[in-house]
Parts: sequence; C-alpha cells; structure tokens
Amino acid sequence: MGDAAAAPPSRELLLIAFMQDLAPGQLEEIQAKFPHLDVASTVLKRGEDVPSDLARKATYIVTFTNLPKPEDAENIKFIHFLSAGLDHALQHPIFRETTIPLTSSSGVHAAPIAEWTVMNWLVHSRKYAYMYEGQKKHEWRDSLSGFFQGVHDQVGKRVGILGYGSIGRQIGRVSQALGMTVYAYTASPRPTPSSRHDNGFIVPGTGDREGTVPVSWHHGTDRASIREFLALGLDHLVISLPLTPQTTHLLGAEEFALLAASQGPAKVKPYVTNISRGKVLDQEALIAALKSGELSGAALDVTDPEPLPAEHPLWDVPNVQISPHVSSLGVEYFPRSLDIVKENVERLQRGEELLNEKKRGKGY
Repeated sequence: MGDAAAAPPSRELLLIAFMQDLAPGQLEEIQAKFPHLDVASTVLKRGEDVPSDLARKATYIVTFTNLPKPEDAENIKFIHFLSAGLDHALQHPIFRETTIPLTSSSGVHAAPIAEWTVMNWLVHSRKYAYMYEGQKKHEWRDSLSGFFQGVHDQVGKRVGILGYGSIGRQIGRVSQALGMTVYAYTASPRPTPSSRHDNGFIVPGTGDREGTVPVSWHHGTDRASIREFLALGLDHLVISLPLTPQTTHLLGAEEFALLAASQGPAKVKPYVTNISRGKVLDQEALIAALKSGELSGAALDVTDPEPLPAEHPLWDVPNVQISPHVSSLGVEYFPRSLDIVKENVERLQRGEELLNEKKRGKGY
C-alpha cells in the first residue's frame, strides 16, 4: 500500500493523483474505507498527465488536475475530481475523446462555504473589524457614534442566491435560520416539487434537499431574466454560479445599479458575496459600485486574476473582505470527497447511476 507500482494486478486499484503528499495516516484511512481495493497515491505537478504505467493499472482515479491519456484509460471505470467545478480540465482529451464517467465533489463545499458566507455578513453588519481594532489597542469602544450607528442584524433581510446548487442550498438553509427570506435562481425552470429536489451529494444535516427554503424560484440564462431577479429588492446577492462563456461578466455596472436601486424594505444598501469565480462579474464595475456607495460591501473568495496582485486597487476598496479562494477548505474536505467515491464504487457494483456524474457538454 502506498506504492502504486507495487499494486498487485489481481485486485482493483484506486489511484489518488494529487499535487502533494497526503497527510500522515491518510492513506491508511482511505484503505480502511475501501478494504476490497488496493489504494495507492502518486504526487504529480499541477496538470501533469498520470504516467502510463500507473494509469493502466488503475480502476478508479481520484484527482484534481491530473488525468490519464486516453490510450492509457481502457481499464478505468470512473474518474473522480476533488473539485466541484471541472472547468479547469475541460480541454483535456479525456473529456473529448472518451466516455469514461467523470464525477465531481459537488456538495462537500456547501457547509464550509455557507459558514464563510455568514461569517463575512456578520463581520460586516456587526462591525467586527472596528471592535477588533479596538481590542488590539486596548480601547473599550462602546460609543454610540462609533459602534451602534449602522450595525444591524439579518432578520427580515432578503437574500437572492444566484445559482441554487448544493452550496446555494446550504446558504439558503442557514439564511432561513437567521430569519432571512430566500429567493432562488437557476438556469433552467424548476416549476414542480420534484424538479426542485437535490439529487447530488449532501452532507447529513445540511442543505435543502426538497427545495422548500426559497419563497420563490426564478430562472433564465438571459440578462433580462437576471435583471428581473435583481429587481426583487434584495439586501444580499450571493453569486454561486459556474464559470461558462454565458456567465462571464454576467454582472456589470447596469446590474449593480439595478440591484442598488431596488434595495429591500430594510433600506440597507445591498451586499454582494461571490464564491464562484472572479470572472463572473465585472470587477472594475464592482469597485466603482462600492466606491460610489451603491453597494454597502462585498465578500470575495474569488478575484480576477488569482492570485490578486499586491498592487491591485481591489485590496483597498472600502468595505471589501477578500480571502484567497479558501472558503471551502477544512479537515473534512478530503474525507467527504472520498465518501462520494465510496458511494460510487458501490453504485457501480449494483449497476446504478453514479452520484455527481458530469454530463458532458454542459461547459463546467
């Protein structure tokens, strides 16, 4: 175990191809999760193809950016990605020249990203940074003019979730618990209860499997539909969309202006949260909307470009909270992703449809 080249050919091999070594003891934990398989790992550079001698022995591959060449993939039953989106690997021949099932880790990100989202909302609305700066200076900042002005809670606020997938659903669940009203937006219509059901991987105790949290569902892929959604009077806009040619710069100056003009009954300027990809919005337009006061603030786990250069003006825009694309990370990430792999190995043996299987041609 641990040496891919030494795996005996008589048993199926689960190969983990990643950019760094697994944490101590992690391979043993994985082997315990899959006792009927041989488990091995290999460290490869980002985007490097899985070596032929390893790929030809593998039955299942778990990876982020490392894929086999099509001619080495005859024995592979499925490839599982450690990411939710697969846009980073769409041009690889394994996508275009094979029919090997490809599965994603969609669902494992929902809980940590929802916590990251609410954390940023509260840091902003409760003026946490102001209080923390006071703590560092040993100042008891209880002045009405310094702290209480502008502080508010989330009860009664309206949150529009642009992209109501697994992440959006957990954000919706937590938002509802805070007393907020949730509006969902999807590309395709979801007119019936069955169409609103989440059939993907869900961490137990999280999410919105039945799709009952939103007070209304909205849909469309054109700007007119998006703008109709932005005109609902939202206090929060959460962007949880995949990056595709259609969603690139989907939100710009006109959209931010409409969002601001249609603010909710709480009369608080809208707050934008982006946990998808930086290019989904026009970053220069976002900066302008924040500087002008159209928007009250923004929480950005993604930027354009990444990493964000030290001299980029976005760093110094008022009321922006930036993190380096880490909102989904945590010690639970890898084990939960492997829960999907385990489920799919069992489904394959039962002849059932795979969980989180990518449908080729979707573009993400």
